[in-house]
Amino acid sequence: MTDDGLQIAGKIYRSRLLVGTGRYASPELMQQAVEASGAEIITVAVRRVDLAATGKTSITELLPPSCYTYLPNSAGCYTASDAVRTLKLARELGGWNLVKLEVIADAKSLLPDPQGTLAAAKMLVSDGFDVMAYAMDDLDHCKALEQAGCVAVMPLASPIGSGQGIVYPERIAAIVRSLQVPVLVDAGIGTASDATIAMELG
Repeated sequence: MTDDGLQIAGKIYRSRLLVGTGRYASPELMQQAVEASGAEIITVAVRRVDLAATGKTSITELLPPSCYTYLPNSAGCYTASDAVRTLKLARELGGWNLVKLEVIADAKSLLPDPQGTLAAAKMLVSDGFDVMAYAMDDLDHCKALEQAGCVAVMPLASPIGSGQGIVYPERIAAIVRSLQVPVLVDAGIGTASDATIAMELG
């Protein structure tokens, strides 16, 4: 963090909000929501979005990469090798080097797989990727990801899609105090007040 903004992989962003591009009722609604949010970084699920598509309703036409930092993610990957393969595909398609790593433990909980995430992070970092890693709200896990070379860690507030907010704020606060890389709360944020709590935690 700097006084002027959030610095990730050497680039400074004015907004601390990252916005997803999935689950909108229409491409036009997605465009409107992202524009209204003021976010500069947008996450794109490589397995669900055709990044090679062209035309008026393609994501790259509606949200030009010249205006936004694309953050391809490996949502839906359950093994380290699958996540690495997915993110390498994103780099081949668009040259994106900054990626969001997700290795999910199981389809029901959608919690991160700590061992798989760490293994994938090491492989991606060694291949020159700038990795932002979706993680458990566990200090040791987040420290290990930082030590592996991740440019940011993204501990969950609560399970994906739950909207429960930050269940264990003291865990997030400990992670923020202990790490040198940016910490971004990911998953479970359901209200503006949840986001405010996250920012108050640093």
